[in-house]
Amino acid sequence: MTTPDGDLAGKAALVTGGGRGIGAAVCLELARRGAGVCVNFLSSEREAERTAQTCRELGVQAIVCRADIANPADVETLFKTVAETIGPVDILVNNAGLGLRRLLVETGTDEWDRLIGVNLSGAFFCCRRALGGMVSRRWGRIINIASVFGLTGASCEAAYAATKGGLIALTRSLAREVGSAGITVNALAPGPVETEMLRREIHPDELTALARSVPSGRLGRPQDVAGACAFLASPEAAFINGQVLCLDGGWLP
Repeated sequence: MTTPDGDLAGKAALVTGGGRGIGAAVCLELARRGAGVCVNFLSSEREAERTAQTCRELGVQAIVCRADIANPADVETLFKTVAETIGPVDILVNNAGLGLRRLLVETGTDEWDRLIGVNLSGAFFCCRRALGGMVSRRWGRIINIASVFGLTGASCEAAYAATKGGLIALTRSLAREVGSAGITVNALAPGPVETEMLRREIHPDELTALARSVPSGRLGRPQDVAGACAFLASPEAAFINGQVLCLDGGWLP
């Protein structure tokens, strides 16, 4: 393996839900910048291993680790594994998330609990576990992948939007709490991004209409989110803290 270089060389990054879509793109971009990467997954092992292998080909250390981030015990094991193989987590990207397109009155309690567990509690568990080491080293980057719906709300996605709104509030509050320790906490709020999750939820004809409604004339791409994420992790972004960056091609009014 060649010695990695780049502005994130020597840093250890954990990307939850890193096997595919936005998470995979984030892993690859952080690897290009020189960071060692842990690709967390729950069910997409093959995709996670493929992502990790591509990271290794870029000259960095990369591992895969299965963990359900809604389970605090899994999160503890996940962080220990990263520390023992790559190093203590310097960059945490809370990307793992579930979507649900359904009327609120038709949303089951189990579905609500699972959305909260993965989209919000999972980020809380990971942040809580990461912060001890970040505070002691006086350096850390936490980037939460939220959604524009966390800012605007969305019909038929009230439960999902509620989790993302909570994630944005967590981001802004935590930034105030740990900023003096050299840690930044920011959120990215993508608009419609062409991922497997979006294609599962929306009919192809609706996707075409959705793309036309974006002033930039297209849906977002995972790489759009990854580039912004890598910037927020970089030294150049050291004074950006507690912010929510919309990546929506001008979709929000």
